[in-house]
Amino acid sequence: MREAHPMRRSTPALSHPDGELLRHGRPHRVLAGSLHYFRVHPDQWPDRLARLAALGLNTVDTYVPWNFHERHRGRVRFDGWCDVERFLRLAQEAGLDAIVRPGPYICAEWDNGGLPAWLTGTPGMRPRSSHGPFLDAVAGWFDQLIPRLAALQSARGGPVVGVQVENEYGSYGDDHVYLRRVRDALVERGITELLFTADGPTELMLDGGTLPDELATATFGSQAAEAAALLRARRRGEPFFCAEFWNGWFDHWGERHHVRSPRSAAGTLGDILDAGGSVSLYMAHGGTNFGLWAGANHDGEAIQPTVTSYDSDAPIAEHGGLTAKFFALRDRLGAVTGLPERPLPTDPALLAPRVVPVVRGAELLGGLEAVSRAVDSPHPPSFEELGQSSGLVLYRAHPKLPDGVLELTVSGLHDRAQVFVDGARAGVVDRETGSLTLHGTGRRVRLELLVENQGRINYGPLLGQGKGILGHVRVGRRMVHGWTTHPLPLDEWTPQEVGRAAAATDPRGPAGFATAGFTVDERADTFLAFPGFGKGFVWINGFLLGRYWEIGPQATLYVPAPLLVPGENTVTLLELERLGERIELCDAPELGEAEEYVETFSS
Repeated sequence: MREAHPMRRSTPALSHPDGELLRHGRPHRVLAGSLHYFRVHPDQWPDRLARLAALGLNTVDTYVPWNFHERHRGRVRFDGWCDVERFLRLAQEAGLDAIVRPGPYICAEWDNGGLPAWLTGTPGMRPRSSHGPFLDAVAGWFDQLIPRLAALQSARGGPVVGVQVENEYGSYGDDHVYLRRVRDALVERGITELLFTADGPTELMLDGGTLPDELATATFGSQAAEAAALLRARRRGEPFFCAEFWNGWFDHWGERHHVRSPRSAAGTLGDILDAGGSVSLYMAHGGTNFGLWAGANHDGEAIQPTVTSYDSDAPIAEHGGLTAKFFALRDRLGAVTGLPERPLPTDPALLAPRVVPVVRGAELLGGLEAVSRAVDSPHPPSFEELGQSSGLVLYRAHPKLPDGVLELTVSGLHDRAQVFVDGARAGVVDRETGSLTLHGTGRRVRLELLVENQGRINYGPLLGQGKGILGHVRVGRRMVHGWTTHPLPLDEWTPQEVGRAAAATDPRGPAGFATAGFTVDERADTFLAFPGFGKGFVWINGFLLGRYWEIGPQATLYVPAPLLVPGENTVTLLELERLGERIELCDAPELGEAEEYVETFSS
C-alpha cells in the first residue's frame, strides 16, 4: 500500500463540530441496524430493508467481506449476490442512510473474518498489520472496492454517510501505522464521509484500536452508561455512538441457542438512547451463513465452529418474521424519534409442512472421488497448498501396519477427520484428540482420512490459521508417506457436479449421498429438518445451503423461497456418518434449547 497523505475532505453528511452529531448541519441520531447483504438472498434485499425501516431505523449498516468478493486471487466479483452497489441503492430507495464497514477484516462470525484464504495462506503473511505484503494486497482490494463505495456517498447523491476504519482492531493489536494506512487508503480512494473506528469499551481495546483524528465508537451488549462515560472521558468533544449493540448473539455447534429477552434488549437500548447516544443494532436481521461461510472461534482449548443460521435472536428473524423483540425495540426507538410508525410488512409465506422420503445414492468415498482430481505428494498437503479454502479433503496412503495394536496420530489436524481402513470406518479424530487406535495384521492397508474444515477462525490471534493436515500422519513413531489427495471444495461444486457425485456409485454403507424431491405450486420459504441423520451438508436445486449436525443446537436449515422453483425441487444430502430415511419440510425454525446470554466486558 503506497504511502498516503490524506487529502482535504469535503464536509461530510455527518459531522460533530461541537460534540453533537449533526446531519447536514442539523442535530441527528444515527439509529442503524446491521443487515448483511451476503447473508440474505439478493431477491430478498428489498423486503429485509423494508422491515428494517419499519423497525424505526434510519440507517442500515453492512460489512463487506473481501473473501466473498475475491474467493480466488485476482477474480473479483461485484455481480449477483456480490452486488453491494445494488444493495446500497435499494437501501436509499427504502429511505435509509448507509454505513459501510469494508475492513479489510470484518470478524462477523464469517469465515476467516472476511480475509481470503489465499491471502492468509501465503507463507510469511502477517495479516492485520503494517506488514508490506499484507498492505499491498489490501491496496489492490481497495482499488476495486472503495471507488464503488465512494460513488455512492451522500455528497454524490448516494446513501453512504459513514465508513468504518478496520474493525475492533483494539481486540487484536496496536499497530497504529497499519490503522493509519487503512484510513489513508480509504481517503485516497475518494471517501469523504464520516470515518470512525469501533472497539470494545475498555482502556486496552480503545488504546489499540482508535485514531486521534477519527470518531471513536464502541461495541457492546450491556453497561451502556459505563461505555458512554469511558468514551466521553477519553474523547471529549465527540458524540457517544454504539457502533454495535449486541441485542442477541450467535451460536456454536454443540452449545445452546443464545437468546436475549425483548425486555433486556430494550432496556439496554433505552440506556444508550437516554445517554444521548447513536446506535446500530447488531443484528437487526441476522440472515444465514449459506454455503460454508460460517466462521469459528477458539476458546484456547478447542475450536468452536459457528452454526449455519445467523438468526442471532435478532428482532427480524432469519426468515424475515417480526419477533416480540422487534416490537419492543420499535417502541423504544419511536419514543425517541416521535415519528409515526411505518406500515408493517406481512409475514413471509411458508410452505405447508410435509415429510419427504429420501432415495439413497452413491456411497461416501466413491461419490466424493468421482468429482475430484487426484494430487500425489510425499506428505499430506494442506488446504492452502491445494488452493482450496473450504470443504473436505480426502487423503489416501497405503502404509504397512505391523501386527498388533498401533496408535495412529494426526499432527496439526484442522479440524476433523473420519478415518477409514480398507474402506471400513475406524473412527473420528479432531484437533483436540488427534489420535486413534488401529489393529495391524502385518500387511499394507488402504488408509483414508476424510478431513473437514469446520470454518476458519474469525476472531483473535489464531486468525488465518490453515486447514487440513498441517503436520504429518504417524503410525506409531513412523511417519506415513506417499499420499494421494482429493480436493473437495463443496461450496464451489456446480449443480452438475453435485448430481454426478450423488449418482456415481451404488449405495453402500451407512453414509453417503441421498436425494429427495418435492413439488411446489408457488415458491415460499421453508425449513428443512433431518431426523435420523448425523452430520453433513445439504443442497437445494444445486445450491449449497450449509451444514447440519445432530449435536445441535440448530435442527432446521432455512430455505429462502427464491431458491425453489415452481414444480419439482431436488434436495441433495451428503451425509458423513449415518443416513436417515426422510427429511421434513417445516413451517417454523428449530434453533435449539435456548439460553439467555448477554455479553459483558470487564475492564
